[in-house]
Amino acid sequence: MKAVRFHEYGDPSVLRYEDVEQPVPGAGEVRIRVAATSFNPVDGNIRGGFMRGPIPVQLPHTPGIDVAGTIDALGEGVEGIAVGDDVVGFLPMDGNGAAAQYVLAPADVLTPAPKSVLLADAAALPLVGLTAYQALFDHAKLTAGQRVLINGAGGAVGGYAVQLAKNAGAHVIATAGPRSSEAVTSAGADEVIDHTTTGVTVAVTEPVDIALNLAPVAPDELASLVTLVRPGGVVVNTTVWMPAPSDEERDVRGIDLFVRSDADQLAQLVALIDRGELRVDVAERVLLAELPALHARASEGAVHGKVIVVPSAD
Repeated sequence: MKAVRFHEYGDPSVLRYEDVEQPVPGAGEVRIRVAATSFNPVDGNIRGGFMRGPIPVQLPHTPGIDVAGTIDALGEGVEGIAVGDDVVGFLPMDGNGAAAQYVLAPADVLTPAPKSVLLADAAALPLVGLTAYQALFDHAKLTAGQRVLINGAGGAVGGYAVQLAKNAGAHVIATAGPRSSEAVTSAGADEVIDHTTTGVTVAVTEPVDIALNLAPVAPDELASLVTLVRPGGVVVNTTVWMPAPSDEERDVRGIDLFVRSDADQLAQLVALIDRGELRVDVAERVLLAELPALHARASEGAVHGKVIVVPSAD
């Protein structure tokens, strides 16, 4: 089978499109015929060797944390899932990923794929959808009627976060650039701040209950978000190389989020998609052989929106 792997850490040139032996599922595993994976910025950080502490991988390594595909073979002891089932999942970050024609996955990280979108497009959901869900509900404890600021709403996580917050009955304030402001508005944001012309601390004139930071902002800009949060509120930060700011005097908590795989939560997101309450946006589709070039574009800041990666048929 074909796969993209890197045999050493480095820039995108270390990625190789090559022949790899088809894997055989062990106990508790299934083999998936991959319909698509997706690109996430963490893939570039793993490839570059910057995540060796929190995400140790064995070389050669196949990237691709998200997977959508069809069960092809079952390992020993797997129940409740069958060959031919369409599934979606968030693969273990320290294992081989889905930038391949076939991938192994623990059966317990998978959930049935949504039926209302193309199977390949479902690969745009797991990591970013779960990041948004866990930020808002696990960590911020979002409830109806609260005011939520989503800083960096124009990216893939932001699109889901705006939709989920709005569906939960929140008043959503989002920052986005001109390229993504229309998409953020259509996702349900009540207010959209153009961060290229207006500072968020100037534009937000009433306190918010939750500030969710999804953008790789400067440390002083991240720290300023805490001033916008009412006493007892929370700042949730996904850029984990900078700690979330807090204010003990006003009981404003700062939480750093590192997303985790959760099949039950993913099933809830799939249900929202199939009920028409959550939109899956795919900005671009590329072939597996083009993944090294995609990593190169991403390293130059030239990738916008969610990109899925589709294996070729050979």
